[in-house]
Amino acid sequence: MNTAIAVIGGTGRVGRIVTRKLLDRGESVRVIGRSTQRARRHLPPRAQFFLGDVRDPESLSAPLDGCSAVVYTVEPGTDPAGPDSPRSTLHAGVLNTLDALQRHSALGRAQFVLVSQRHVTRPEHPMNAYGRMLDWRLAGENAVRASGLDYTIIRPGWLTDRTELADDGRVHLEQGDRRDGYVALQDVAEACVQALYCPSAKGLTFEMRNGAGSPPGDWEDLFAGLSADEAVPLHAPA
Repeated sequence: MNTAIAVIGGTGRVGRIVTRKLLDRGESVRVIGRSTQRARRHLPPRAQFFLGDVRDPESLSAPLDGCSAVVYTVEPGTDPAGPDSPRSTLHAGVLNTLDALQRHSALGRAQFVLVSQRHVTRPEHPMNAYGRMLDWRLAGENAVRASGLDYTIIRPGWLTDRTELADDGRVHLEQGDRRDGYVALQDVAEACVQALYCPSAKGLTFEMRNGAGSPPGDWEDLFAGLSADEAVPLHAPA
């Protein structure tokens, strides 16, 4: 791409792998995060770090100015309310980022890749006990779908390291939010990066897990085998 790509939450587990992969492709990468110390510890020198917080809209203006895409990999808090609640980071934070990107993007139609999680359509799942995390993740997803931007929403299963998966190297992309499973951090990061370059990834929401088989080959074909989202109105849980 000819303009910068922002990775929000880029010092986190998935975000820093995304950052390295984009840098390896020769991209200009702006990492937005809340900790300069974590940035120094985890980021390569070529990454540009911006101190910013998705809960503070003004802090997003400068780092998103001129960007053509955002990869949103924020890891939420679990408080039931307040600044460290899922509502603050997974819904309000997404809304703040969408607004800033649309105001400051280098292109008329920017890209947005959102890392969500499985089970967001299942409010009875135990994960929802943590600050209604699933409800607010789904609200954030819906905001992205209603934004008018080119987007891809990725719902990983339980995150793990590649070395812990033994021979389960195949990536399964699924829809319907019915199954469970583990997925390697490295594969989630690769899906985020590929979504920026594959036209067939636009307008998709899908789940990810690893299973038996060979590692993925052509990501364009993997994305093309999925169904595009239907239009979703902007709404949030009460």
